[in-house]
Amino acid sequence: MPIICKFISLNGKTLTMAQYSKLTIKDLAVEDRPREKLLHKGMASLSDAELLAILIGSGSRKESAVDLARKIMAGFNNNLNELGKAEVNELTGRFHGIGEAKAVTIVAAMELGRRRRLEESLEKPTIRSSTDAFNIMNPLIGDLPHEEFWILMLSRSNRLIHQYNLSKGGMTGTVIDVRMVMKRALETRASSLILVHNHPSGNIRPSDADIRITEKLRDAGKIMEVPVIDHIIVTDNSYFSFADENLL
Repeated sequence: MPIICKFISLNGKTLTMAQYSKLTIKDLAVEDRPREKLLHKGMASLSDAELLAILIGSGSRKESAVDLARKIMAGFNNNLNELGKAEVNELTGRFHGIGEAKAVTIVAAMELGRRRRLEESLEKPTIRSSTDAFNIMNPLIGDLPHEEFWILMLSRSNRLIHQYNLSKGGMTGTVIDVRMVMKRALETRASSLILVHNHPSGNIRPSDADIRITEKLRDAGKIMEVPVIDHIIVTDNSYFSFADENLL
């Protein structure tokens, strides 16, 4: 017959499981409290759940902020990219102890992380391959819950001149104005264009609509002498390149 442990030792004290379940962050040793741990040991010493606990500040009557943060991380497969897609209503609806204020704090922190990655990618690099374009755009649109269509405008040496958000849509797609694309290309004096949009579904294969809009923009680019050199479909961690697949 298995032996069930009904006691646990913490900070030199023996507690029942019921007592342990009621502990708050203040009951933990100083070195185990997330804020103090960050101050004394540095950010790298904290787990994702401990960093999240600092953001939410407090737990519920039944669990500490750290336990609640661990539950949230587990609810998103311990994956920050998945948590980054969560919206306020989802967080408040799924997790007891997460009200609107805490949910907004989490969502805002995820957005700051996304914007930081974007700023790191906006150094006007030279795009030599589809991978270069993917690395620039993935931090910006890879994990969005809706579709966005962007244009990368390049110089003659393939240096990024400007990136432009042409449209935003729902889960099923965006609306593209070919004339607007060419207008922006001429205004920025671009020598070539790369089309980029995301698939929130995670499916990187182009739809019939993706193929049609690519052909329209390719043909318009030929007329205006601003060639479309690639169209890239971005997901969380992969991409599809029309140029690599010889579809242009």
